[in-house]
Amino acid sequence: MKILVPVKRVVDYNIKVLVKSDGSGVETSGLKMSMNPFDEIAVEEAVRLREKGAATEVIAVSIGVQQAQDTLRTAMAMGADRAILVLSEESPEPLAVAKVLKALVEKEKPDLVFLGKQAIDDDMNATGQMLAGLLGWGQGTFASKVEIVDGRAEVTREIDGGTETVSLAVPAIVTADLRLNEPRYASLPNIMKAKKKPLETIQAADLGVDMTRRLTTVSVAEPPVRKAGIKVGSVAELVEKLRNEAKVI
Repeated sequence: MKILVPVKRVVDYNIKVLVKSDGSGVETSGLKMSMNPFDEIAVEEAVRLREKGAATEVIAVSIGVQQAQDTLRTAMAMGADRAILVLSEESPEPLAVAKVLKALVEKEKPDLVFLGKQAIDDDMNATGQMLAGLLGWGQGTFASKVEIVDGRAEVTREIDGGTETVSLAVPAIVTADLRLNEPRYASLPNIMKAKKKPLETIQAADLGVDMTRRLTTVSVAEPPVRKAGIKVGSVAELVEKLRNEAKVI
């Protein structure tokens, strides 16, 4: 079984992003970039499946600028066998990403595509579902547990009312939720080994995919500042404020 794992280069989740002064977006220059945390979980799960003998190869893929090589090297340091970078100066939208991944799926013929459920920069939560639609494959989204049983993917997924388990015929799409696993830290020896693993670079145009953006950002603004809370001296005062000021009772 071959597993394809798309990973995205985003601003590190520990960094507080600031809105640009012209409101056109968030400031990214000079900030630490790293792998999207949900994609890290997807890489970890794919590597674990290979370690269990359920998979034979894990391929990491990223779409973006040349610097995304660092993200792919991190994926290989975690255990991915090789990587593919699809170069694109445009920041691709989910549909364009899904179309690129569809082209790579047709080229690589993986049995599973493991994605993070969403990226922390745009929170779209759309690429996995769009890819499943384009390919006509079954999908298990928001996965909190994945097992390969008799050649099928048994995916326990988180839903509003709790969890449900779906059995997917492969090939299939799986998107990883937070509780699926805890990603490993890449050790120094594995980081050094990752530098020697194959990393293929191709142009998005070579895949015949139109990367033109179809969405326009009108404006970006900081959320409004929340008012400070107050302390009340008694239950009666609390009820009075809820009734007369907040008007919620």
